[in-house]
Amino acid sequence: MPPLSPPPPRLMLNAVSCMRNAQTVLRDINVSVHDGTALVLTGANGSGKTTFLRMLAGFSRPSAGEILWNGHDVTSPGVFQQYKLQLNWMSLKDAVKEKLTVLENVQWFELLEGKHGRSAPAVELMGLGRLINDKARMLSMGQRKRLQIARLLAIDRPIWLLDEPSVALDTEGVKLLEYVIAEHRKKGGIVIVATHLPIQIEDAMSLRLPQRFPRRKTLVDLVR
Repeated sequence: MPPLSPPPPRLMLNAVSCMRNAQTVLRDINVSVHDGTALVLTGANGSGKTTFLRMLAGFSRPSAGEILWNGHDVTSPGVFQQYKLQLNWMSLKDAVKEKLTVLENVQWFELLEGKHGRSAPAVELMGLGRLINDKARMLSMGQRKRLQIARLLAIDRPIWLLDEPSVALDTEGVKLLEYVIAEHRKKGGIVIVATHLPIQIEDAMSLRLPQRFPRRKTLVDLVR
């Protein structure tokens, strides 16, 4: 009996480049991502980590190359309508509605998904249970970040695009983030993370994006 061929990648970037403000931000990126995989993007400020995520989310288009989902170009209108339903996008802008309660902030997104019953357990898991009926304006920056992660759990889409998800989290919050990422991957979920802070993600692929411009010498360089 011939050996089974490995499954094709869920996501594939073939020679992808991206321009912003007439400048090339990303150049000739080749990545294959399978179910259950984590990809960690690192690099200096301005190297294109957020641009990479925004391109995967469909907010911008590649200037060259192609992004394939299940073998289909995600920039095709018919494909994109299905592809975007797979994505969970978490940016530095938390989109927290300060006049709503903590629970309502999660339930609103869950309602848009046509789902029910995930919000309260997600809020509890992220350590916000005692604040569940408080107005979101009372939350600290770290608690607002936990609220964002609770929304990821309630919406429950397979591909997570996370831009600096550990910023403002304390040590316990980072451990919770690592836990929910690991659990999502166990279910076959994909996690793509842009970060400059250490996050423990087992067996993660790593892609370090190069600086776009040569680094200027600073006073530290001159006194060495």
